[in-house]
Amino acid sequence: MRRSLLDILACPTCKGELRLEVHEENEEEVLFGRLICDSCGVDYPIENGIPNLLPVELREKL
Repeated sequence: MRRSLLDILACPTCKGELRLEVHEENEEEVLFGRLICDSCGVDYPIENGIPNLLPVELREKL
């Protein structure tokens, strides 16, 4: 996930702003980490550069 995407992403649950927590990145993008919504407390994982923005209840069904 490119850091510039943070400017246009919002929490799918409450539409709040997302904060980025980086666990691993390269020169171009965040490979592993999470997006955290401080408004509603939900976090969204980033794995292999792809943010999973599904709400928690839908993620558990996969």
